[in-house]
Order: sequence, then structure tokens, then C-alpha cells
Amino acid sequence: MGYVELILAIIFEIIATAFLKLSNNFTNVWYSFGTIISYCLCYYLFSLSLKSIALGVAYATWCGVGIIFTGIVSYLLWHESFPLPKLIGIILIIIGVVLCNLVSSHH
Repeated sequence: MGYVELILAIIFEIIATAFLKLSNNFTNVWYSFGTIISYCLCYYLFSLSLKSIALGVAYATWCGVGIIFTGIVSYLLWHESFPLPKLIGIILIIIGVVLCNLVSSHH
């Protein structure tokens, strides 16, 4: 069940981060409220995932997948640049997350 909670935590992190940008430095009340609620849900679900997933693996997965999908969201919604070095970095993050999960499953 830990990975289900971790995936939900990642989804809420991505939503919270998108809302944070839309909040315009917390001047837009609704997006600010969405940011706070989404981050609270994110951290709660992340804490639940730690019952069955090692902290180092859970955190690496949470951060790595969050970075990847936040980059995709920023590209799609705000047309932020996605140059080759950034793409290479994201590929390296994916490799790192996969390695962390593979090593963890063998111990």
C-alpha cells in the first residue's frame, strides 16, 4: 500500500507546486488555499508511505518523480523552456530513482 500513498503524495505535490505558481506570491486567495491544502495532503500521504517504504527510497522517488512531472507541467502550461541539458538531467533522475528502487527491493 505504501507505493499507492507515495504516488498520491507525488500527485498532490505536483498540484501544490502548480497552484503555488498560480497563487502569484499568495495574492490569489483560491490558488493560495489550494497550495496549502495540497501540500498538507502531500506530506500526510508521504508520511503514510513511510510505514512500508524505506525513507531514502521514498524520498528519492518522491523528489525525482515530482521534479520530472513538475517539469512537464511547467512546459505544457507555461511553455517554459526544455533544453537538451534539462532533458538529460531528467533522464538521469529517472535512472537514479529506478536504481534506488531496485537496490531497495533486494535488501
